[in-house]
Amino acid sequence: MASSLGFLFETIRQTPSKSALRLHIAPKIGEYFAAKRSAIFFFDQKRFSDRNLQKILKIALSTELNPVARYLAERHAPVHEGLVTTPKTWKLICPRPDHWHVMAGPIINQGQIVGTVGCTREQTMSAFNSENLVDLSAICLHLSTWVATVETPGIILQHQSLNSTSPGKLRQHLTPRELQIAELVALGQTNAEIGHQLWITENSVKQALKRMFRKLEVSSRAEMVAKLLDKRLH
Repeated sequence: MASSLGFLFETIRQTPSKSALRLHIAPKIGEYFAAKRSAIFFFDQKRFSDRNLQKILKIALSTELNPVARYLAERHAPVHEGLVTTPKTWKLICPRPDHWHVMAGPIINQGQIVGTVGCTREQTMSAFNSENLVDLSAICLHLSTWVATVETPGIILQHQSLNSTSPGKLRQHLTPRELQIAELVALGQTNAEIGHQLWITENSVKQALKRMFRKLEVSSRAEMVAKLLDKRLH
């Protein structure tokens, strides 16, 4: 494995754009999983001029034709072909030799799949396993958080601005986890939705908010967001 999960998480957090994710992060994810191919695809990407590629994507993203795509759409969770079909059936669906083994995970924003991250291996390579799915799930979580905090239109908190120590701004710094919670609060998510997004319990979100209120000397979610967003609009 070329790099650690921690390295991938931090690199994702610092990535400035979707194109940079596709160009720089996708290959690193491929290296981590020792994949033959890897890619990050967002559904709002411009249409491809290559007709052959359009046909491939039409099948790959079809919930009727592709059981991997259907699993992603229904469960919003990473999957490999071995979970949803047999090797014989998969060969009929995707005969490409460099896609003998496939693993894909969802990128989620506001409860909807907005993109996918995927890796493939050749027939001579080992199949993806449950440990790979757990790691991909963690990567998808960070990609989804990136989309929610960097690419989502509207009022979004910026990490650099939140870390400012100028007079009249934040009295105390928030932890990285508290920053994530603050950003999701600003997006209008409930405690339950935040807990699901960050893989923590709803009670953990409540306790974190109490600590954040004390740090920022506020008494409500709206007041907290207003204080954090003062001259920090994206």
